[in-house]
Amino acid sequence: MRRSAPGRLMLLAADNLNALNPVVAAALKDLAKKPIQELVRRLDQAGVDLIDLNPGYLTPRQEDRMAFLVEAVQEVSSTRLILDSPNPRVLAKGLAVCQQPPILNALTLEEEKLAALLPLAVQAQTDLVLLLLDERSRPAPTLEEKLTLASLLREEAVAAGLNPERLIFDPVLPNLSWPDVYYQTSAAIKAIRLLAAGAVFGEPARTMIGLSNLRSGQRHLYSLELEVTCLGLLAGAGVDVVLLDILQPDILAHLHRVQQLLR
Repeated sequence: MRRSAPGRLMLLAADNLNALNPVVAAALKDLAKKPIQELVRRLDQAGVDLIDLNPGYLTPRQEDRMAFLVEAVQEVSSTRLILDSPNPRVLAKGLAVCQQPPILNALTLEEEKLAALLPLAVQAQTDLVLLLLDERSRPAPTLEEKLTLASLLREEAVAAGLNPERLIFDPVLPNLSWPDVYYQTSAAIKAIRLLAAGAVFGEPARTMIGLSNLRSGQRHLYSLELEVTCLGLLAGAGVDVVLLDILQPDILAHLHRVQQLLR
């Protein structure tokens, strides 16, 4: 994956293939590949670099749904995948059918993740997202706490056998419904800047942010302008990967403007 230090182009990861999308939810229920593949073609036409696959919560009998998604996408696209699930067993099933190494999303300080997800990433030697959440799956609100979590997660991953270059840090962008949303947004952007610049570990670290988190469930209240403003700040901070709804009306025009400013 390309490095995206300040002034470099960032990678676009589409998060449209998730279980909150009614089209995807219905396709997962019916094991219908065609709706998934039609959506994938639209994502590739939009020029995405990565496609995030998130089947949502799955019962033990449904844990094969990630593998279904992977196989459906790979039949029509060679775009690299992000396997996105809190369940290590679901990630393992998806990983088993990947034709090229995916990115696993995501490790936190939760005991189950450290015990099951981290060994999976080490065995496959995949890139791994370190989501800056504590052992109770809570985000760190301050910059200092985010960087502490980043250090702890990095130590766990390296001690387990992953090269630091395989690690991608996600400082967690808050939702606009949170009472301290602007404070936490500022902390996330500052964390991106310090990690990307090499100020935390003595060398640049790769970073990712879930831009869609900002307006999730709040689009009827807040305009796209807030996402675009945040995108510009993140790009300037040197974020490597932006996870977003690439099919939002007008988003591509804004993305192109931001990319042009980074050239």
